[in-house]
Amino acid sequence: MSLNMSSEASKSAPVYASRREIFGWAMFDFANQAYTLLIITVVFGELFTTVIVGDRGDGFRLANFLWSLALALSYLMVVVSAPLCGAIMDYRAEKKRFLLASYLATVATTAMLYFVEPGYVVAGLLLIVLSNYAYSMGESFIAAFLPELGPPQSLGKISGFGWALGYIGGLLAAGFTLVVLGEATLENYDRIRWVGPFAAGFFLVAAIPTFVWLKERGVARPGGVSYRQIATAQLFSTFKELRHFRDLTIFLVSLLFSMAGVYIIIAFAFIYGAQVIGWDEGVRNIMFIVVQVTAAIGAVGFGFIQDTFGAKRTYQMTLALWVVAIVAIWATPELTAWANAQFGWQWQAQYVFLYVGCLAGLSLGSSQSASRALVGVFSPLAKSAEFFGFWGLANKLAGVLGIVVLGVLQTLIGLQASILLCAGLFLTAMLICAGVNERRGREAATAWQST
Repeated sequence: MSLNMSSEASKSAPVYASRREIFGWAMFDFANQAYTLLIITVVFGELFTTVIVGDRGDGFRLANFLWSLALALSYLMVVVSAPLCGAIMDYRAEKKRFLLASYLATVATTAMLYFVEPGYVVAGLLLIVLSNYAYSMGESFIAAFLPELGPPQSLGKISGFGWALGYIGGLLAAGFTLVVLGEATLENYDRIRWVGPFAAGFFLVAAIPTFVWLKERGVARPGGVSYRQIATAQLFSTFKELRHFRDLTIFLVSLLFSMAGVYIIIAFAFIYGAQVIGWDEGVRNIMFIVVQVTAAIGAVGFGFIQDTFGAKRTYQMTLALWVVAIVAIWATPELTAWANAQFGWQWQAQYVFLYVGCLAGLSLGSSQSASRALVGVFSPLAKSAEFFGFWGLANKLAGVLGIVVLGVLQTLIGLQASILLCAGLFLTAMLICAGVNERRGREAATAWQST
């Protein structure tokens, strides 16, 4: 491998995808949001903490810790394996094959959540670890196709379209579940336990267009080499070459902090609503819709902003938006009580929290889309799977650190105060990202070629 700074590196322009193929790629985002929202964010997370484990006289602190432990273990598995799989996928041109394996594994383990009864804590933990690991690996695998879909200046719109379609898919899947299956309570357990099979079925069917229309553009290198040898050689080569991708490296460090905050919100937002805000089922359902709609708007809107004003600037804007959202989440109960005392109002914190949800939704959709697109801009086509493996590593290592720290912290000071950790994480990410030079990173990706 070598870095060739001559103009020859950019003469052979890649053939980009058709609209149908881009739609097929985005349909994987549409499909897998059923898992994210139904299992991790909205339904099963609350079901696990409040019913399967329950309040054991500690205000759900043990349940919250076990939930954070399960997610952290699954993310740690991704940290170890994602870069290795990425190296193999690039060398053997097998991105689509690995994507299919992760997809089928997610479907199977998610469907098996049906068999987890109240009190079956170990079984619930095991299936969450396995299903979330398979889902998270698929998230990295599908992202590796992004640099092949369009020119760098269009990746923001393409990534934003995928995230937006994902939130629409999540809205449909979770909306149906909340209406048909009802509350995550012990009394309703015989119905709500179907959330696993439903999420699995939705993912299974909705992702079919991805495997029909998405193309494998890579060219396999000579065979006769084991997966272990490929992974070791490729990663060793990449680590040596990382000095040429300085801006990608700095950005991945920034991403480590920002995604730690994002994963905390994804894992604990609806648990926070149930335990701290004390919302009713109807308000929880409205919050779900609010977050999905505003996240889709944020993903699409900031995708266009990114392609106009630059990926780095857009990413930092989304982090600033997150800081404001976190402070608003933390302050909702006290702010509501203060306003009622000062002005004689009769507001309820759960309704004020809905307005905060709009801000959080915009932050969620925009930050995830912007970070994925920026890695696409900094990734050479021939190493896209490997670099998105490092993206997956940074994402999930962030999940491990953020969720474990939050899980421990909330056992000491409670969930509400612990949520302020996220604001510090986003501010740290902004400071680190200041060292990224987007133009230099884009040029490094364009100039790189294998020889």
